[in-house]
Amino acid sequence: MSEKARIDAAYVPSDDVVAREIEGETVLVPLVTNIGDIEDEIYALSGTDQAIWRKLEGTRPLGRIAAELAEELAAPVEEIEQDVLGFVGELVARRMVVRKD
Repeated sequence: MSEKARIDAAYVPSDDVVAREIEGETVLVPLVTNIGDIEDEIYALSGTDQAIWRKLEGTRPLGRIAAELAEELAAPVEEIEQDVLGFVGELVARRMVVRKD
């Protein structure tokens, strides 16, 4: 069973992934095989996902990142927490981010 994203944990991008900005969109490119989906190994981010990605530096738990984004976006923190957990959970499953211990 794969690890699930935790709201009280901090995460960082995996060393096996490179992020590039192309025409205002962030693209995640795996440097090794078997990361991501076989059919969709390049992962494009936009909107809130880009904002979350930029904050994943391993010093703040996801709950704090969600609170910051909720304030920046003037959105309910509960809604943003669900977005953060869903997005980071998907990246954890794809091994594109890792929990910082």
